Amino acid sequence: MKDPRDIIIKPVITEKSMDLLADNKYTFIVDRKANKTEIKNAIESIFDVRVEKVHTMVVKGKKKRLGRFEGKTPTRKKAIVTLKPGHKIQLFEGM
Repeated sequence: MKDPRDIIIKPVITEKSMDLLADNKYTFIVDRKANKTEIKNAIESIFDVRVEKVHTMVVKGKKKRLGRFEGKTPTRKKAIVTLKPGHKIQLFEGM
């Protein structure tokens, strides 16, 4: 079994993800090989909250240029986690 801190890579802090906080939904970048059950267990163990739903999506990398050189940003997996009513993640409070 993986360590929960290896599954959750970082939170997503964007305007759209901040609007989802009103619906008790939190957005994270997660390991690409992690499934919904592993993500749920990792969030519950790290932040000590109860998770209701987990929605995942794979975000493909974009092409980027730097002068004549072309590259690509990495493909990543994003998870939108809905918490049960009454639960909050303190990391996002005050934003």
